[in-house]
Amino acid sequence: MSKSTLLGVCLIGTGRAGMIHARNFALGRMAGARLTAIVDPVEQARCTARQELQLERVYADYREALLDPDVEAVVVATPSEYHCGIVVAAARAGKHILCEKPMAMNALECDRMLAAVEQAGVKLQIGFMRRFDTGFVAARQRIVSGEIGQVVLVKSLTYGPSIPKPWMYDIRQSNGPLSEVNSHDIDTLRWFTGSEVEEVYAIAGNYRSPDARQSHPDFYDNVVLSARMKNGMQGSICGAQGVRYGYDARCEILGEKGLITVGSLAAAAVTTHTAAGSTTPIVPSWTDLFLDAYRAEDEDFVRCIRENHPPRAGGIDGKAAVQVVSAGNRSIRQRRPVRLDEEGVTAT
Repeated sequence: MSKSTLLGVCLIGTGRAGMIHARNFALGRMAGARLTAIVDPVEQARCTARQELQLERVYADYREALLDPDVEAVVVATPSEYHCGIVVAAARAGKHILCEKPMAMNALECDRMLAAVEQAGVKLQIGFMRRFDTGFVAARQRIVSGEIGQVVLVKSLTYGPSIPKPWMYDIRQSNGPLSEVNSHDIDTLRWFTGSEVEEVYAIAGNYRSPDARQSHPDFYDNVVLSARMKNGMQGSICGAQGVRYGYDARCEILGEKGLITVGSLAAAAVTTHTAAGSTTPIVPSWTDLFLDAYRAEDEDFVRCIRENHPPRAGGIDGKAAVQVVSAGNRSIRQRRPVRLDEEGVTAT
């Protein structure tokens, strides 16, 4: 690829996250790259995206798009169960890849993806956009500078307002909120501690999704996970779906000498948030809170390809988060702590 030309990017999956990437890569909106095509198997979704983006090349099958010589890179923003097959096919076609989180359904799929991109010599970036958010980046820099001494505990939470879609009720298909909601928190925990997870203990329950209780008794819309890191640091993750009041993403890093917080805190001592309203302004959606981070992430994806440097969040990071999800879901089912090196956690 010549540096004088624009990198041709194809979006696969035109959902909410996919369209954020599509708008970033649209011609004239990002230096060094342009959106050349989109893929979505749903006709109405294709038509709506095509009309907004004013694109000529629209595909129902991603395999057709991979044959397009003007497609040099792809953004995979489909449901998680399709990530592995698409990424492997894209790598074999010689396309660079930005894959949305979670990377895959299990560690074996992650290994297949890693092997495919290594053999093809293409880039694989995982969509952990919080690594590009100004607040999270500043927190990481303060940790590294030693501002609060050695990290003792990282607490990260994500509460989403949306009611889970029916397909999410099947944990075998969605891997549950630990995957859909908390993959970012897992990555944040690893990033801020500089360590891998050694052991987790998770509890979960269904508090807001009555439609799922009979058909899917193992579904949970609320989860708390405690983690022991290999370097001795501690981690705490909370996740929830269907909170309704707004999108809530916050993090605390407790050190030997102080505390770093990421995310807004109200000036009032007590605040209340319900579906009817809040006593302080809140962020309505993740599409608002992390919009700039998505753009920075996409820009870095282009730089990685052009300048041949590793992504800030790569396949190893994606696999690590998937393994924590697997261990956490096992802990929920078996009601016990689960080590990451247990047989089956690293493979399934």
